[in-house]
Formats: sequence, C-alpha cells, structure tokens
Amino acid sequence: MNRVVTVGLDGTPESLTAARWAAREAELRGVTLRMMHAWVLLSEEWDEPPTAQDDPNYWPKWIVEQARRSVEPLHPSLPVVEDLVAEDPVDALLAAAEESELLVLGSRDMAPLASYFLGDIGLHLMVHARAPTVFVRARDDSVPATDEGDVAVALGLHGPCDELLEFAFAGAARRGVTLRAVHGRNLPASAYTRGGIVADPYLPGVVIRGAQRELADALRPWREKYPDVRVVDTVRAESPARALVRGAAGAGLLVVGRRERHPRTAVRVGNVLGAAVHHAPCPVAIVPHG
Repeated sequence: MNRVVTVGLDGTPESLTAARWAAREAELRGVTLRMMHAWVLLSEEWDEPPTAQDDPNYWPKWIVEQARRSVEPLHPSLPVVEDLVAEDPVDALLAAAEESELLVLGSRDMAPLASYFLGDIGLHLMVHARAPTVFVRARDDSVPATDEGDVAVALGLHGPCDELLEFAFAGAARRGVTLRAVHGRNLPASAYTRGGIVADPYLPGVVIRGAQRELADALRPWREKYPDVRVVDTVRAESPARALVRGAAGAGLLVVGRRERHPRTAVRVGNVLGAAVHHAPCPVAIVPHG
C-alpha cells in the first residue's frame, strides 16, 4: 500500500469539501494527497497541447485543477498528485482504495443513500472498498474548521475489531482530541410487556453494566497502546444505530466498522452503517475489518 490519501472528485461542492478534508488528513499523516477524477470517456493526451477550446479533457482537468487551487493556500507544502483515469468510476476508485491508506469522497447533506457521491457509486465503495473510506458532507464556508471536535467510534462488540480501534485511536492521537467509544445494546424482546413497557425496571441497568464490562475489556489494550488519548466510553440501552447517532453529536469524525462478509457483487448496507452515513452530522469513516 502506498503512503497516499486519495480523494475522488466530481466537480461538486461536496467533492471540494472532501478535497480540503483529505488534504488536512494527508498532512496529519505526513503522506501525499492524490486527487483523482475517473471518466470512462476520457481521451488520450495529444502530442501537442491543445487549446482549452479544443481539448476534449478540458472539464476533467478543470475539476482537478479547481480542487488543487482550493487546497494549496491551506496546505502549501503538501505533496499533491493529479490523476485522470479513463475508467468506470467504481472500478477506478476501488483500485485506488487498494493502493491508498484512505479513500475520501464527498456526500450530499441528508440525502437518500442512493444519491451519495455520483449516485450508487458511493454504495458500492461503502460496501466493497478495501481501504477505510471517509464520506464528507459539503460545508458552506471555504475553509475547514480548525477545531474538529472529538473522534467517536461505534463498537458492536460482536467479535474482533482491531482495525476499527486502531483507526479510531490513531485518528484521535493525530488530532490531539478525545476518543468517544459508543455502544448501543437492545434489551431482549422478553423484557417488554405487550404494551412496550419494560417489565423489570432493574433490567436496563443490569444489561448496561454487563455491556460496560465488555466495552472496557475491548478498549483496555488500546488505552495501553495510546496512553495519551483520553477515552470516554458510553453504553446506551437502545439500538446500536440510535446510539451511534447520539454519540456522534458534536464530534469531528465518526468511525464505523464494516465486516468483510459480503460477496464482491452485493450492495447491502446494514442499519448501523446506514444510520451513520445518513444521519451523522460529521464526516464518517467506514473501516473494513475481519
């Protein structure tokens, strides 16, 4: 894997915001920023540089140049490479993810999942990209906020999640912010009466205390590995999707895991992942793990 952060560009305000977010992340990591635009009808370059009027690749070049001009004043020393790829965007971005530490894309604010970044391209990348993928909503201002807020990570505790915790702790350490670990756990169906009331008022406390012990066990080795990262862990007696949305309030980045179990051709987004990308008010990092 190359030491590069790749941002996918399509000329929208969302992708410009994604480019600025990716530039700051690349600078924090000390790596190169790769600005990519993929278009299957991209023409071969001429032997002699054509005029803008005659250049069939004028708009693809303009899209990348616009993003570069947006980034350079904020990160003048950041190494940037431009990449125009004559491929289907899904294939090109999946290949880019294989070669990158991180893939960054823009997403439309509070839109249905199918409209994230170039239609259903975002869905394919969300499910199949092998590298962590960050979806960034558009901002009205041209300069990203300097105070990003905490890093929040949603934990399911259903199995190993080392890649997810490594990404979250390392991200909090790079930013010098608090890591919020959030876990939501539903009460068993048998706990409710037919009217939807919890029959035993002590049961939620028992469930939460058990989950808190599990969460503490999962976090312990990572607290030891990153002793300078302040960690706040929260367990909520509610659905994991609702818990992560509440936990992301005021955060600068939400980190969510995605287990690599789906066939290569499947396009399926679970409730937790769907809630994250649809409702979280901050950038969402989706981290594939075993």
